[in-house]
Amino acid sequence: MPKMTTRVELRPLTLSDQDEFCSLVRASAELHGRWMQLPTTAEEFQAWMHRFDDGSNLGFLIRVRETGAIAGTVNINSVIRGRYQGASLGYAAFAPSAGHGYMTEGISLILEHAFDDLRLHRLEASIQPGNKASLALVQRLGFRYEGVSPDYLYIDGAWRDHERWALTAPAPWTPDPSLPEV
Repeated sequence: MPKMTTRVELRPLTLSDQDEFCSLVRASAELHGRWMQLPTTAEEFQAWMHRFDDGSNLGFLIRVRETGAIAGTVNINSVIRGRYQGASLGYAAFAPSAGHGYMTEGISLILEHAFDDLRLHRLEASIQPGNKASLALVQRLGFRYEGVSPDYLYIDGAWRDHERWALTAPAPWTPDPSLPEV
């Protein structure tokens, strides 16, 4: 499944990524601030990895091809089939590689994977209004603004409002066989 551009490679997240991942999360604490909480210890990482066990959530790493370093992480969460054919997108850059365009390239690859390989029709990203870097990223990738969800997610000790952004599969699109014909 690895996908790549000239600068980045998208690979599934595995248990063997634990030490590097947790180290980068700790190094990125200021960058992630109040926007998200990711695992910082081996125990947290192993518990967090269980979210991927049933296939409804998929985790990936964006690696810089030149160095092999992890630039960021991206998840396709809560995959729903049937009449919806959609999922939510979660992502985080890591401080050492932030600001170099790696996340834009990596998420472009995840969009290709989601729409072409997984045959999803819709991806949504929910972003706190103050997270300017994340908002700029989805705008660069062509997501459209759909509104605000008040008190949407419990993060950093409080319920946080989130803007909803979405992108649908480009035409032509081949539906997943689980899409009803009528």
